[in-house]
Amino acid sequence: MNKLVDFHMHSTASDGKDTVPALWQKVKDRGLKQFSLTDHDTIKGTMEMEQLVNSEHTDIKFIRGIECSCISEQGKCHILGYNFDANNPEFLRMVDKGATMRRNKLEQRLNFLKDEYGIEFTPEELAHMRAIGSVGKPNLAELIIKQGRAENIQEAIKKYINNCPTMDTRIPAEEVLAAIAASGGISVWAHPLGGAGEVKLTKEQFEAQLQCLREGGLQGLECFYSRYSWEEVQTLVKYAKKYDLYISAGSDYHGRIRFPEMGTLNAEGYPVDSQDLTILKVFNR
Repeated sequence: MNKLVDFHMHSTASDGKDTVPALWQKVKDRGLKQFSLTDHDTIKGTMEMEQLVNSEHTDIKFIRGIECSCISEQGKCHILGYNFDANNPEFLRMVDKGATMRRNKLEQRLNFLKDEYGIEFTPEELAHMRAIGSVGKPNLAELIIKQGRAENIQEAIKKYINNCPTMDTRIPAEEVLAAIAASGGISVWAHPLGGAGEVKLTKEQFEAQLQCLREGGLQGLECFYSRYSWEEVQTLVKYAKKYDLYISAGSDYHGRIRFPEMGTLNAEGYPVDSQDLTILKVFNR
């Protein structure tokens, strides 16, 4: 069932290139049977997507999602939340806190780029980024490329953006895990070995973070991930089984050049058996 499910993707509600309607059309064109929209620190896109999917007579199943920027005593991480109650007060407070922190991070990065590299943006560009509300590194990187300072997003992020020492811009992981649980949702550690542009964790770093997150109530691991080798996938599956965690899968699709295509669940193109994705037991109740 490789390419039939994808529980990790982004829209223009955060740092993706596709609007929600455009993303929905691509989901249908690609033949996905189940999917989730997991924008960074916002549920604006996911609620819009839910309305679109519900307005059509389709057998495609949509799962509410969000990707939260977190930090634990072991360092930075991203937590995916699924099937949450979007009206739960504790959950909404967490989402609002995350959105505020992301806006603060944007301002820190803007000031850093100006002071450190003399990179400034036009009033129109600044207004556009601030209007998005959940700006990510790719949004800034595109504007840096536009100025001719980098050839691609990865270079712009590595050369400029990653050097910014953003402080106090991530929610404590235990708060995120508790809020997702309070809303009746499922928490999953996104790309647990490291995401796009990140240095992969060592075995010791991974195990320490996993222990920390499990103590906070973590329920699943994103074992099948677009940038991971089959060997890495299988290693994560073993950990998930060892600790009775749900096994999930996602591409981290952004609709950008050099980013994985929708439905890509490992770096080597191996097919994924639905029996291996234990999170489906929750999604398909």
